[in-house]
Amino acid sequence: MKVNSIRLYINGFTLVELILAVAVLSILTAIAYPSYNAIIEEQKTNQAIADISSLGLLLENFFYQKGRLPNDLQGFGDQIDPWGNEYQYLNISLAKGKGGLRKDHKLVPINTDFDLYSMGPDGESVPPLTAKMSKDDIVRANNGSYIGKAEDY
Repeated sequence: MKVNSIRLYINGFTLVELILAVAVLSILTAIAYPSYNAIIEEQKTNQAIADISSLGLLLENFFYQKGRLPNDLQGFGDQIDPWGNEYQYLNISLAKGKGGLRKDHKLVPINTDFDLYSMGPDGESVPPLTAKMSKDDIVRANNGSYIGKAEDY
């Protein structure tokens, strides 16, 4: 008499299948992560442009009501850019000399009323827009006609 043995088969993943799945997920993550970071940086740049535009309008409104520009940004809402740094403001009529004014590639001041900008992702800036530390800055130029990246101005 032959006894039929009952075998239990446990269905599961083999080690090779698990390693292959982890490898595929790692590759997909490596491809997607830089794209995700680029989208986040673009969103932060767009937010800084919107903030500078709004602050610029508030400062212009202040000028039309009071006949002068404020000395600083106190009382003008959120003054922190998307990278965690304070927005930079300079009332040009109060500036001593032209040393602190933002300047284009010809070293000509980019505004005649006030400078308003974000120091960008690196949190560093110098007056000429062509300097390496200033290229990622988000600037207001031509008295508000241009708001965007310094490297694109």
